[in-house]
Amino acid sequence: MVVDVRIETLEADVRAAGRLPRHVAIIMDGNGRWAKQRHLPRIAGHTASRETVRKVVRQCVRLGIPALTLYTFSQENWKRPELEVRALMKLLEEVLRSEYLELDDNNIRLTYMGCIDGLPGSTRKLLLETVEKLAHNTGMVLNLALSYGGRREIVEAACRLAADVAAGLVPADDVDEERFARYLYRPELPEPDLLIRTSGEKRISNFLLWQLAYTELYFTEVLWPDFSEEDLLVALREFQSRERRFGGTT
Repeated sequence: MVVDVRIETLEADVRAAGRLPRHVAIIMDGNGRWAKQRHLPRIAGHTASRETVRKVVRQCVRLGIPALTLYTFSQENWKRPELEVRALMKLLEEVLRSEYLELDDNNIRLTYMGCIDGLPGSTRKLLLETVEKLAHNTGMVLNLALSYGGRREIVEAACRLAADVAAGLVPADDVDEERFARYLYRPELPEPDLLIRTSGEKRISNFLLWQLAYTELYFTEVLWPDFSEEDLLVALREFQSRERRFGGTT
């Protein structure tokens, strides 16, 4: 019960401070190390992280945060052992099936970003079906970065923009940062105000390279399966304490 009181107090502090991020992005790191510490197979860490995702999503919904992006599977993750990749895809399918009703009940809209053509057919089909089923919702956007790479996103955006310029659809003189950003995977989402990375690593790992230009970065030693509502609230209070100048002065 002490932990519950602590969470209630922190949540009240966060609400009172205001200035909540419009968009939180999370690099969910440390599943493998969590499993290794417990002498378990790596997939056990990924499985344990399901409850963490559930808690974080629920907390963001309670606070009214408009968008949450989770780095679910990177382009580089395809280099992992085939057995682990297959297990991760199966786990994703299980999560989509088991969490659909709660997402719908909480008015959450599901989106994705990345090159999903490489996903197994069953995984891709279920993802697209779930996205379609939740498309009518108007609450928080839960955005999954799947088979995602930041450099690839920028290259693909540049190619699409160049094609439109060549076709005469966009005047070359009109190309600027704002125009370019419209060609990224999810231009409708605000750029993340806060990036959280767990497990003690202090890098962004090819994640949202364009969008993170002025994002506040928060690193924690906590491994992702151990990341709690309290840890999220502490990160949000840290964000609220920072002065964001975007290159200017106060």
